[in-house]
Amino acid sequence: MKVRPLADRVMVKLEKNEAKTASGIIIPDTAQEKTQAGTVIAVGDDTEVIKVKAGQKVMYDKYAGTQVKIDNEEHLILKMSDIIAVIE
Repeated sequence: MKVRPLADRVMVKLEKNEAKTASGIIIPDTAQEKTQAGTVIAVGDDTEVIKVKAGQKVMYDKYAGTQVKIDNEEHLILKMSDIIAVIE
């Protein structure tokens, strides 16, 4: 399925959390904290507002966006104002 965000929205593919600590303890999915980083997959058409492009890694506000599942992978659709940093 192909999804294209509109206006000032950005679609981000969520990063997977590490399921094991450095000492080898396995952390169940229910106890893991939601990530705040991901890779930009697609951007909306408001080029004046959007400052990121596809392929960049970004950090976003903790409870921002709408989570969607596309082709069995978790994605997040965010407003550009919810993105707080680009990871280089």
